[in-house]
Amino acid sequence: MKKCILLFRSLLQRSLSPIVVGVLLLPVLSSCGSGEGSPSHARGVYLLLDTSGTYTQELKKAQQLINYMLAMLESGDTFAVARIDSGSFSEKDIVAKVVLDSRPSMANKQKREFAATIEQFVKSVQSSAYTDISGGLLQGIEFLNEADVGRKTIMIYSDLKEELPKGYVRKFDLPLDGFTVQALNVTKLRADNQNPQIYLDRVEHWKTKINTGGGTWQVVNDLDKPEAILL
Repeated sequence: MKKCILLFRSLLQRSLSPIVVGVLLLPVLSSCGSGEGSPSHARGVYLLLDTSGTYTQELKKAQQLINYMLAMLESGDTFAVARIDSGSFSEKDIVAKVVLDSRPSMANKQKREFAATIEQFVKSVQSSAYTDISGGLLQGIEFLNEADVGRKTIMIYSDLKEELPKGYVRKFDLPLDGFTVQALNVTKLRADNQNPQIYLDRVEHWKTKINTGGGTWQVVNDLDKPEAILL
């Protein structure tokens, strides 16, 4: 596992494209994910990708992150990537999902297909007008609760600014007992530079919301240190 992390960090430091990173990682996917996960020990990861406004420009880095996670996940683990758009409480927003097979050769095939799906998504994604983070979180909770996994992690790749269409209501508690929620690549907006307190308040809002629901909250902005990401 440590060898795989060091390899990934080395590739990132060389500023390679997501496609090249994926190609170089694929031959070692079997050795990185060689464990035999049972449902009680299997991991479930649900990654939410912000597709609003200019944040779509960050999705190339997200693609590299997904390649890293594919390398780390093992047999029996569940992985899903979904987009955050104007109304995210929907299965239609799940871009790709997989439960990794116990056979290494089949798991590798699944990982390659997953990576190819993400590659196509990043190439063709259209920016959404709004950002329904709460709906995406609730969809992720339902997905992982049905996945029969022991460790549940939801990742939010976003600037964390939620904007809802008129008529959408998201005033509910999130049932997150047993979940870890990680905010990744929380970029600073123009208004944040003018008043940093706006950024701090935005992060604190989501921390409070996650902790109130019983979840564990973490922010990881330095994606050059992927080992900080909880899988």
